[in-house]
Amino acid sequence: MRAVVQRTDYSSVSINGELESEINEGLMVLLGIKKGDTLKDADYLLEKIINLRIFPDQEGKMNLSLQDIKGQLMLVSQFTLYGDARKGRRPSFIEAELPEAASPIFDYCINRLKEIDIPVETGVFGAEMHLTIKNYGPCTILLDSDKEF
Repeated sequence: MRAVVQRTDYSSVSINGELESEINEGLMVLLGIKKGDTLKDADYLLEKIINLRIFPDQEGKMNLSLQDIKGQLMLVSQFTLYGDARKGRRPSFIEAELPEAASPIFDYCINRLKEIDIPVETGVFGAEMHLTIKNYGPCTILLDSDKEF
């Protein structure tokens, strides 16, 4: 499982020109699920994401987590995080999990965040979405449950 985590002042998801969801200060998380990922992978990444110390403290040091600042989280499914473009010009998405297997894991992530009182908004799984991300920093962190990076 992979995540692109961006610190944000504001993020939103629109579908067909209509606002679907939005957050203010917090994290925009693009989440890719690969074949074979489990709930253990999800738990690992969620724990990392909500506890990343990437928000500034009073001295301006990255010392605070999403939980510390009581921020919001936008979670968007993005199978293209498993695009392999090493050969040719058209990425292969063969490593990405099929929608019918990925959707329950994505739903698990949403429910788990709610259980631990993280304000979470989402896109719509499988929909073509337009994202607005006002990246604060900019600050972007890449995470992988296989610890590839």
